[in-house]
Amino acid sequence: MKLGIVYHMPFWRAPDGMLYELEGSFARYVDSLAPYFDEIVLCVPFLHDAGGEGTPVRSPNVSIAPLPAFDGPVAFYPRLLSMVPRLLQFVRGIDLLHCRIPTPAAVFAYAWARLLGRPAFVLVVGDLRALLPSIGYRGFKMLLWRCYTAFEELGMQWMVNGSLAFANGAALAAKHTRPGRAVIETRTTTIETADIASREDTCGGPAIRLLTVSRIDPRKGLRILPETLRLLVDRGLDVTIDIVGPAVGAPGEAERVQIDADASARGVSGRLRFVGAIPLRRLLPLYGNYDVFVLPTLPGEGIPRVLHRILHPTDFTSGSALATMGAYSRSVNSTFASPWSSMKAMASASRRVLSVFTTAPNIAGPKCSSIIAGTLGSIAATVSPRFTPRFCSAEASRQQRS
Repeated sequence: MKLGIVYHMPFWRAPDGMLYELEGSFARYVDSLAPYFDEIVLCVPFLHDAGGEGTPVRSPNVSIAPLPAFDGPVAFYPRLLSMVPRLLQFVRGIDLLHCRIPTPAAVFAYAWARLLGRPAFVLVVGDLRALLPSIGYRGFKMLLWRCYTAFEELGMQWMVNGSLAFANGAALAAKHTRPGRAVIETRTTTIETADIASREDTCGGPAIRLLTVSRIDPRKGLRILPETLRLLVDRGLDVTIDIVGPAVGAPGEAERVQIDADASARGVSGRLRFVGAIPLRRLLPLYGNYDVFVLPTLPGEGIPRVLHRILHPTDFTSGSALATMGAYSRSVNSTFASPWSSMKAMASASRRVLSVFTTAPNIAGPKCSSIIAGTLGSIAATVSPRFTPRFCSAEASRQQRS
């Protein structure tokens, strides 16, 4: 059986013939599916020049149906007339379609799949409507973005209604579930046992090293970091933060420049560092070198992949429907996520968490973890359904017919 996957993560081919992806998580996702199919074909933007060090796709049964390189919908839609025939050719050559949504090409590939009678299943990984307040456009550009968001949301619901559908987290599953069309919540990870580090001296030294792993994009909420650092330093903490991840297009580059300017204006430029993109195989061992993992993320991001790289199914988390404030602990790192809308609130929450960590470096112990869980939250669960290709294709076909 030949599976086709549509997504917007760019790939390139190295001189040795191997396919590479910039960030690494999607490459690992593809490798995790490869043993269950005879062949996997990726319909993704293709870069003729290397986009960085990258992470290779190691499975030999993965090939590519290249799309012209595009960096988001702003670059995709002006090329739509050249994209549609390529998507048709791609769908004709596969037995089962898998769309990770939202992504610009998915709705068109899915439309071809319906016309050609190809079964499909989808994985919802984000909420564009929830991200609207974080988009930095104004005037006519914002109007166009709202139109795109409305079109993409309609297209996603159409795909979810007509196919076997998974969603990354409870909120997205609830959003897209309809009577008679249940969306399966899934929390998956590409982390391996060998990737897990261990340390018992978290926050035990005079300086505290923070780590954020995120694409630089207005939708990630990274702009709160300079003021948060300033407030933490003013409250007596010697903290620094490294931001690992590439800038996403012109909006991402503008975000990086603005964050740099804010850090300089607040006197913390020496404490905030952009590291750039690091391949996953080199990034995972770095987690153990930091004291705290910080996840500033806006609504609509689903269950961020970076969390699953450092959290275990039995980790303790906290949170509510109104804010993303949480406290996480394990032997790898101590982790917290904070409300993006209030920098002072984030600094206060961070200060409280860090105060506990600095006075009890062995916070990863079961007793301390239980105290955090009982006070602030509940136990997280992980659901990773492993459907066989035969089941997935049959179920997708059944839902398509109904």
